[in-house]
Amino acid sequence: MQKKQIPFDTARYRAQMEPILAGHAKTEIFWDALEFAERAHHGQWRKAGDAYILHPCSVARILAEEMGIVNPEIMAAALLHDTIEDVPEVTDEVIGRRFGAYVQAIVEGCTKISHESVDRHLSAHLTHRKLFSGASLRPEVMLVKLADRLHNLRTLYALPKKKRQQVADETLNIYAPLSSLFGFFDIKREMYNLAISFRYKRRSDLINAHTKELRDNPVANTLVETLRQKMSEMGLDCEVNLRVKDLWAYYDSRNHILLDRIEFPIEIHLVTTDTDSCYRVLGVLHATCQPLPRTIRDFIANPKKLTGYRSLHSRAVVGGLPLLFKIRTREMIQCAQRGNWQNWLSNDGALNLEFMKEIQEFFNVLGAADAPGYQNVIAANESKEIYTYTPRGDIIRLPYKATVLDFAFQVHSELGRACQGGLIRNKMYPIDQVLRDGDIVKIVRAEQPIQFPQETLGWVRTSTARAGLAEDFRIRRRKVTKEIGYTMLRQELHRYGFSPDMLEGDSREALLRALDLPDFDEMCGRIGEGKIHLITIMELIRDDFYGGAAPLVTPTGGFNSVKLSTLDPVCVKLSSCCKPDPTGHDNLALLTERGVSVHQKRCQQLRTISFQRDDAVDISWKLKETPVEKMQELHLRGLSRLEVLRLIAYAPEALRLHTLQAVGDEANPDGWRLLFQPTDLLALQRVLRHFRRSGYSFDFFLQC
Repeated sequence: MQKKQIPFDTARYRAQMEPILAGHAKTEIFWDALEFAERAHHGQWRKAGDAYILHPCSVARILAEEMGIVNPEIMAAALLHDTIEDVPEVTDEVIGRRFGAYVQAIVEGCTKISHESVDRHLSAHLTHRKLFSGASLRPEVMLVKLADRLHNLRTLYALPKKKRQQVADETLNIYAPLSSLFGFFDIKREMYNLAISFRYKRRSDLINAHTKELRDNPVANTLVETLRQKMSEMGLDCEVNLRVKDLWAYYDSRNHILLDRIEFPIEIHLVTTDTDSCYRVLGVLHATCQPLPRTIRDFIANPKKLTGYRSLHSRAVVGGLPLLFKIRTREMIQCAQRGNWQNWLSNDGALNLEFMKEIQEFFNVLGAADAPGYQNVIAANESKEIYTYTPRGDIIRLPYKATVLDFAFQVHSELGRACQGGLIRNKMYPIDQVLRDGDIVKIVRAEQPIQFPQETLGWVRTSTARAGLAEDFRIRRRKVTKEIGYTMLRQELHRYGFSPDMLEGDSREALLRALDLPDFDEMCGRIGEGKIHLITIMELIRDDFYGGAAPLVTPTGGFNSVKLSTLDPVCVKLSSCCKPDPTGHDNLALLTERGVSVHQKRCQQLRTISFQRDDAVDISWKLKETPVEKMQELHLRGLSRLEVLRLIAYAPEALRLHTLQAVGDEANPDGWRLLFQPTDLLALQRVLRHFRRSGYSFDFFLQC
């Protein structure tokens, strides 16, 4: 059945927004954007029957009234945020010419990626990566998206059930947790409540019934009256109110589950006039209710780092009922409701660079192509904080389950890059040791930066550590791709008959200008990543320096070849489909921006991949110069105990056997598992040659 179409009352909206914008500069941008958006969305209708322009206008109003962001340019971007996506005639260039680069950047960052050829999940994944990348440059992008999501949730009832659940899942995994990053706690709670009610309808009804019972709890209500009387007797101006936590508190964002019960479902809020009174109220509270040990949190003296949240927290059990007490001023409440957008500006009106850096660093990690699952990163950011300390007594705030390595990066990036472990209570712990609240940590550092394995990204908890590791991986990867690119370039010059002097002096500078590249290292790196094809460079050299004719015939067929001295998995991927052997000479590497992907030349999977000559190289390794870092595992099949012992007895010294273990029945084993530690690829080659010559069947895949 067709929904009744409800036109939008623009005149009424103008009357509502005029007093909000009064006194602000650049308001003409907002009014111009309103006219533009109204024309662009003319004839478009929402599922509920409202004119589509209602949605962007509501988003702008949420920014101003509920998030405290009365910035005409950001609000204009909110009005325009769907125009590029929904109106073919509107492009980002059109937005930029009319409204400026700042508004254009926000609108473009909010625009979804259109991928008709990929499935819904991949398209959503790419859209989220684009959104996070945009927010790393302009955090205002995420502010608009949060307001956009909140209005969509408020009108979600008009969509089909499947779509409602998709939006609810996305909200629970991404937008609701991110709202707390900016300190919009009221919006966070509403997002969670709405999303949970759509995603878990039956269970949310049960929880709502439970919370209704808690509101009438006689112990809690009696205590509220007692505290009001005590505060009055002490001459304190203090409001005491009972609040029962809603659905939002029952959602475990780390494990993505809805809990039936939580530890502290009831809060008692004590609101006073100033900071000194907060501490006096705390004293009266503790004289009335004995606090639980180690549960007092002073967020006034130590505000939460990003959100700026301030309050005194204390926990107690009264009459068998666990209670959480929050003591704060009205100003602190307003900050918690409106978020910390105002903190982005310092007193002199300049951007607060430290705060901006942390926000941008967080979104830069989320938007990175090789980042771990961004849902886990977001969930880790929302987890509760712990307080740890340097030996000098400096407070280091970290998320729950943060590690020694997180601590090191939080102190300083250089300390993190050289972290070997940490001393806690005079005992040495590894870098992945989970810290506890109150730990005093002394970092033990190496003389040189450490090459952390790629899996480290999977367990660090802070965006600072993730950003530091990601940068380290990028540098290591670029070092290898630069070496590959330079080798390929030299060989290709030789194939064409061009002089190697082309890579020196004025010729090189002219080549870089023609390719619009900053330096030679960047050119070699891009060649090694497959971003620039050699034929492009050779044609430039031929046309600009050799009058359009190369001395030799254009090469076809054969690949260039490179020899590496590293197996660093950050930049070298040994494909599991064919299990290439780095000690051999029959391997081919595909060039990618994430390093080289190595296959055996006879790999069946490789034959299904479409690539050009410049996208791959023949690859081998300098055996003596390439260290093998990890313990290696080899499986022998069909040998008796005597045969395997004889085989090992005659093995070369390079075997360096660590463990020999029977597989299956020890009396009559199905096979044998060998763990050994070769020093380099040459030693590994000698070991594998020994086992191949034995004639026995075995399985081996290099661990690196």
